[in-house]
Amino acid sequence: MNKISKRKLLFDQSITGKVGTTMPSMDIPAQKLPDSSQLREELTMPEVSENEIVRYFSSISQMNFSIDHNFYPLGSCTMKYNPKLNDDIAALPGFNDIHPLQDTSTTQGALELMHHLQILLAEITGMAGTSLAPMAGAEAELAGMLMIRAYHRNREDFQRKKVIIPDSAHGTNPASAVMAGFEVVSIPTDKNGNTDLDALRSVVDDTTAGLMLTQPSTIGLFDTNIVEIVNIINENGGLIYGDGANLNAILGKVKPGEIGFDVIHSNLHKTFTQPHGGGGPGAGAVMVSQRLVEFLPDPIVTKIKDNFDLTKPSKSIGKMGAFHGNFGALVRAYAYIRTLGKEGINSISEDAVINANYLRTKLENTLDLPYNRICSHEVVFSAKTIKEKYGVNALDISKRLIDYNIHPPTMYFPLIVDEALLVEPTETESKETLDDFIYVIKQIVDEAKTDPELLHNAPHNTPNKRLNEALAARNPKLSWRDTQVSS
Repeated sequence: MNKISKRKLLFDQSITGKVGTTMPSMDIPAQKLPDSSQLREELTMPEVSENEIVRYFSSISQMNFSIDHNFYPLGSCTMKYNPKLNDDIAALPGFNDIHPLQDTSTTQGALELMHHLQILLAEITGMAGTSLAPMAGAEAELAGMLMIRAYHRNREDFQRKKVIIPDSAHGTNPASAVMAGFEVVSIPTDKNGNTDLDALRSVVDDTTAGLMLTQPSTIGLFDTNIVEIVNIINENGGLIYGDGANLNAILGKVKPGEIGFDVIHSNLHKTFTQPHGGGGPGAGAVMVSQRLVEFLPDPIVTKIKDNFDLTKPSKSIGKMGAFHGNFGALVRAYAYIRTLGKEGINSISEDAVINANYLRTKLENTLDLPYNRICSHEVVFSAKTIKEKYGVNALDISKRLIDYNIHPPTMYFPLIVDEALLVEPTETESKETLDDFIYVIKQIVDEAKTDPELLHNAPHNTPNKRLNEALAARNPKLSWRDTQVSS
């Protein structure tokens, strides 16, 4: 019997007249309702008791997979442990109970924190200035490309309409460039996993606005051609955008600004432990070189004598949102950086790279290893051979991992690797956890050889069995009215 059949939906428990709470008497005058066009005629809600609703939501919460419960090796997304201390600090009344429309004289502590975070992120990345305004990595990408566009236009260099992007970049990079009004030119990765320099030279010219580079790349490799790449772009008048989603791999070891990057963003919800499941909340701080400081998004926090205030750079590209970033995420990131200090920041990248290479060496004879070289913070495997021999693909392996209480890694990405499985163990996992993952992968590969149908039908012990994912994407059921309780 499917487990979901044992869990009654709230509407199945509803009894007319049953209540879960008692509303207090009004202590303010009744207010005039909005125009009737903005009001529902009726709102059907379940009528249940408090303990019924608590039990229901507590029950379905156990169906969620989270980093607090199990290993979550989702490549490129850095799903690592989030210290609960950071949540406690973000919940302090002086941070949690303020409003962005308050007068800045009443929020000096919050503004001081943001000011210090701007400085810390600039220092960590080797850049000259920071804006905390973008509320996601993709929004930071857009901000970066808009700044590059504004820079060229400010110089009346209007012919620069082309952005070069390697095929090992994050998928949002081309979209961000196009949204900023650029034409995208894709170049390939060479056999070693680096940017193909001959391909780069063949497309760069005086119409090139810049290059977007994920460093390390989405195949988990540090591009050893990086200095030559920067020189090629700069010699042709272009700027370098660094996608900092993989900053976890180089913290304390490499400063992109010192290599020659002009813009880099940091997904604070990846590198600096702001939780980011379920599509948010996130934060995408963007750092820039000196020549782009005056184009930063509005606002930035500036210290004026003994006070802190929100200011607008002289040639700012404008606002990225209604206010000035996801403040709770900024508090968590600041707390994490200050807790770790310089030595702790260095150990993040050291431990992340060691963990990824431990998995690489232990599984290199179990799964295909498309790029057999030392990786950075994540390693890309392939199930190509297993698929060819036994008919078991990366999806089957990922679904079977769920039966072993391990979240699947990123699969079928990066696109340049057939049957890709992108694994990121992060620095917060123990050797024991990694050894368990290694054992499980080997066990699943053995199952693929002896009982492939077991994997084709996985997972077997979850509330819902394998979904028709194509149908789910095209015809999703998003309302309780569409939910069918199976038996």
